[in-house]
Amino acid sequence: MPTPSLPSFSPEPQPGVQPSTFPDPTLVVAVACAALCAGAPAWAQTQDLGAVVVTATRTAQPAFDIPASIDALDADALSASQLQVNLSESLARVPGIVAQNRQNYAQDLQISSRGFGARSTFGVRGLRLFVDGIPATMPDGQGQTSHIDLTSADRIEVLRGPFSTLYGNSSGGVVNIFTQDGGPDTVAELSAAFGSDHAHRVGVQLSGQQGAAQYLISANRFQTDGYREHSAAERSTFNGKFSLATSEDSRWTLVLNSVDMPEAQDPLGLTRTDWQADPRQVASVATLYNTRKSVNQSQAGLILNQRLGRDDRLQWTSYYGERETVQYQAIPPTSQQAASSPGGVIDLSRNYWGQDLRWTHSATLLERPLEFTAGLSDDILNEHRLGFQSFTGPAANPDALGVEGSLRRNELNRVNSFDQYLQASWAFASDWNALLGLRHSKVGFVSSDRYLSNGNDSGSTTYEASTPVAGLLYKLSNDLHLYASFGRGFETPTLNELAYRPGGGGLNFGLAPATSRQWELGTKARWDGWAGPWSANIAYYEARTNHEIAVLTNSGGRSTYQNVGRTLRQGLDASLTGPLGHELWWYAALATLNARYRDSFLTCTAAPCTTPSVDVAAGKRIPGIPDLTFYTELQWRPQASGFETAVEFRQVGKVAVDDRNTDAAPAYGVVNLRVSWTQKTGGWTLREFARLDNVGDRHYAGSVIVNEGNSRFFEPAPGRTWLLGLNAGYTF
Repeated sequence: MPTPSLPSFSPEPQPGVQPSTFPDPTLVVAVACAALCAGAPAWAQTQDLGAVVVTATRTAQPAFDIPASIDALDADALSASQLQVNLSESLARVPGIVAQNRQNYAQDLQISSRGFGARSTFGVRGLRLFVDGIPATMPDGQGQTSHIDLTSADRIEVLRGPFSTLYGNSSGGVVNIFTQDGGPDTVAELSAAFGSDHAHRVGVQLSGQQGAAQYLISANRFQTDGYREHSAAERSTFNGKFSLATSEDSRWTLVLNSVDMPEAQDPLGLTRTDWQADPRQVASVATLYNTRKSVNQSQAGLILNQRLGRDDRLQWTSYYGERETVQYQAIPPTSQQAASSPGGVIDLSRNYWGQDLRWTHSATLLERPLEFTAGLSDDILNEHRLGFQSFTGPAANPDALGVEGSLRRNELNRVNSFDQYLQASWAFASDWNALLGLRHSKVGFVSSDRYLSNGNDSGSTTYEASTPVAGLLYKLSNDLHLYASFGRGFETPTLNELAYRPGGGGLNFGLAPATSRQWELGTKARWDGWAGPWSANIAYYEARTNHEIAVLTNSGGRSTYQNVGRTLRQGLDASLTGPLGHELWWYAALATLNARYRDSFLTCTAAPCTTPSVDVAAGKRIPGIPDLTFYTELQWRPQASGFETAVEFRQVGKVAVDDRNTDAAPAYGVVNLRVSWTQKTGGWTLREFARLDNVGDRHYAGSVIVNEGNSRFFEPAPGRTWLLGLNAGYTF
C-alpha cells in the first residue's frame, strides 16, 4: 500500500496561554523526540521511500531535501469522500494552515497560514494562491478560491514559513494547486454528490492524449440551500488544461477556467446570544437588506517550458482575466446620507493580467552542484469601483431596501506590481544544502475619482521592499535531516483594505505595509517501523511583524483598517504518519500558535467611528487565530478489495473575536466518518462513497468575524451532516 501523501509537524514556549487551552510544549517536544528516537536504529537500514517531489521553491526537488515546511496532498487526499467544492475540505490536514468553511459563499473561505491572513473578512489574504502556475492572488495580495476546481486537481503543495517570501507581497504561505495531465488513455467521467441542506454537485470530465497533445476538461455545478437561513448559493465552474510538446525541448500549456455565481446569500454573523439560541438563524438585517453577492470570472493562462541546452531552462507564464462582483451590504439608509458615504451596494469590474519570466541554470561551484534561478514578474490589476445607495426613496422613509439606488461612488483604481528575484540552491558538501533567495517588490496603487460631488479623492501611493531568505539543511543521515531558515516578509494592504477610510471618502492611503522577520528550525525524519515506513516533520518558528494591519471597524459587511504596531507569532507545526499493521494507516498533524500584540493601541468598538478611542493593551491575542489545531485520521484499506474506511478527528482551540479579547469562540472537537468502495470491470471504474461529519452533532462556531461592530462575531458551523456520492469513469 502506498504511503498517503499527507502533511507536517512543530514545538514552542507559549507565554500567557492558559494550560487548559495549550499543551505543554516541553511535553510535545518530548513525545515527538521519543517517537523519532524509537525508530533511530532502523534509519540506517531504511530503503528509498520515494520522497515526494515538489516545485514550491520553483525547482523540482524532493520535499525531504528542502530546508522549509512544505507538504503535498495527492488526489486521493483531495477527494477523500468529500464534496470537492471547498479547499477547506482537505487543507485541515496541513499543520499551520487554518481553513474554515464559513458556511457563507458570499464571503469565501477563511484561510490563514501560521496566523497570517486571519483578519480577512472577504477573500483570502496573507498567503498566495496559484493554479497550474497562474496566480489566483491579485498583485495587491487579495486571493480568491471560488474558481478552483478540486475534482480535476492532481495535487496541492503548501509552503509555509520564511521561504514563502520568495513569492513576494502577502506571503505568509503559498498554496499551489496542480491540475491533472491528460493521457495516456482517454477517460470520460461523471461524478455526483448530494447531502444535507440540499447540497449537491454534478460534474463531468474528459481527459486524454493525442500524439504530443494532452488535454483535460472539467465542468461542475454546485447548489446548496445552506446550513443557515439566507445562505443559499449556486456556482458553476469550468477548468481546462491543454498541453502540447512541440519538440523534445519545448512544451506549451494553456489553462482556462471560469466561475459563475449568480447569487450567494450572505447571512452575516450572529451575536453570542442568538448563536446559542438558534445557530441556523440569520441576522435580521441580512433579510431586511437582502445581503448577497454575485460573481462572474473568466481567465486564461499560457505557459512555455523551454530547455535551452543541457544546463539551462526557461519558463514564461502569461495570463489575463476578468472578474465582475456585485455585493449588497447591510448599511442603514441614514448612514448613507453623509456626503462621504459610498452607499450600500458595491459594483466592481476588474481586469487583470501579468507575466513571469524565469531562467534556471544548473552548474557546479567548487565542484559541488549549484542551481541558480533568476526571474522577473509584472502584474497589473485595473478596477472600476462603483457604489450605489441600497435603497430608493428618502433615507428617513425609504420605498425599498436591498435594491440599487443612486450613484454614490465612481472611481478607477490600478495596482501594478513589478518584482525581480534571484534564488540559488547549492549542495556545498555531501551532507549540507543551502538555499538562498532575494526578491525586490514594488507595488503601486493609483486611484482616479470620477464622483466629484463630495470632493476629489484621487491619490496614489507606492510600497517597496527587498525580502531576503536563507536556509540551511544538514543530513544527519539519509533519513534524518535538520534545517534552519530565515526570511523577511512584506505585506501591502489590499485594494479592499484600502477601499474605505474610517470617515468615508476614497482610498485609505494612510495604511502602511506590514513587514516581518521570520525564522524556523525543523527536522524531517523517516524510518522503518515494524509494519512499514514512517515519516515525521517538526518545525518551530517565530515571526515578528512591524506595522501589523488590523481591522479598525467592521459593520454590515464593510471594514476599515489601521496599522497597530508590533506583533509576535510563535508556533510549532508537526506531522506523523505510517502503517500500524493489519492494513491500518495513521496520520496526525498538530499546530500550536501563540499570536499576540506587542504594542498597545487604540481601536473602535462600533461603527461609524472616525477616531479610535478604546485602548487595547499589549499582550492581547490577535483575533481570528486559534491557539491549537489538531487533525488525526485512522484509515483501513484492505489490499485489492477496493474498500476504504476512515475515522477523522479535528480539534480547534478557542479563537478571540476582537482585539480587546472580550469574547472568544470556544474550542471544539469533531469526529467524522467516511467509507468508499471502488470496482473495476471492463473499461469502467465505479466508486461509491458516504460521509458523516460531526458525528456527535456538536454545536460550535466554525469561524468568527473579527471586530464586528455589532457584536455579530460568530459564524455557526453545521451540526451532524451527511454526504453520498458516485463517480463513474470509462476508459476508451
